[in-house]
Amino acid sequence: MKLLIPIAAALALAACGPKSTPPPPPGPVAGLGQAAEVNGLRLRPLEVVEDSRCPARVECVWAGRVRVLVAVGAPGGGEISRHELTLGQAASIYGGMLTLVNVDPPKGSLGSLEREAYRFTFAYSRP
Repeated sequence: MKLLIPIAAALALAACGPKSTPPPPPGPVAGLGQAAEVNGLRLRPLEVVEDSRCPARVECVWAGRVRVLVAVGAPGGGEISRHELTLGQAASIYGGMLTLVNVDPPKGSLGSLEREAYRFTFAYSRP
């Protein structure tokens, strides 16, 4: 029994040690019609083409997907193109990979979300 007390005390102190490093902040966030910039790429979500995500508290066979039409400005200015991005799928754009990494708010009910409620988070990386 005497051996268990020091071991328990050591484990309790170890649990109080330094916390892990917090995750990096999410990429730029923009609502429909709002501008965002990530690594020199200018983005403006224009339209939700599809939001077939499964509503909260509902059991679905398929989780669904989100597709968004985005105006993308080339790094350094100039050319602007339109691309349809699907949540979680990287797209090759202007020599890098652009990904729609998050859509808020989550689908909360069986109805559709108001246009103003959407917020999109992006990531863009170049080799």
